[in-house]
Amino acid sequence: MTSRVNLVTRAPLPEYLRPTPHVDHGHSAVRALVEARGWAALDAVGAARAAFTFVRDEVQHSWDVRSHRVTRTASEVLVHREGLCYAKSHLLAALLRHLGVPSGLAYQRLTAGDTQEGGYVTHGLNTVFLEGRWIRLDARGNKPGVQAEFSLGDERLAFGARPEMGERDYDENFADVHPTVARALESGDDLYDLIERLPDEL
Repeated sequence: MTSRVNLVTRAPLPEYLRPTPHVDHGHSAVRALVEARGWAALDAVGAARAAFTFVRDEVQHSWDVRSHRVTRTASEVLVHREGLCYAKSHLLAALLRHLGVPSGLAYQRLTAGDTQEGGYVTHGLNTVFLEGRWIRLDARGNKPGVQAEFSLGDERLAFGARPEMGERDYDENFADVHPTVARALESGDDLYDLIERLPDEL
């Protein structure tokens, strides 16, 4: 479990439902998946849980599977069924927005390895507005040592920020991709090269 962050939400709620270049929830692939899975018939919590579980479990984290492909938009992630944490968060936001559930993007600054000597990396995850409040969800993908879950109560994120290690939770609830992340994702088409240019902070 991780400590809940008091998210700072500056944009009006409709901004967390609109399409953006990266969160392209009007794309035919997004519509087709939602229709095929029948998620629109669920209530908001059920739909959010289903979409989260799909992105976490059925879309691979590119680094985990040692892929060279770089996906950026929600539709690219869905077509190829893989992406980095940022890209997976774009897909979850798109699915939720398509379902009428407001969703945003959040970030953490984490150590790139087990110690500070390995440097830092910015990690991407989601916010979602359910039952009258914003919560964070992390569909990065589980693996040994990483166990994120859907939770309306205590957060069950992939990673907990450790301030003593220089890690932090950014409390901003973004309606669109942070420009620093967007620039990094556009900086290369081979994941192994791109990894070296991912931001270590926002």
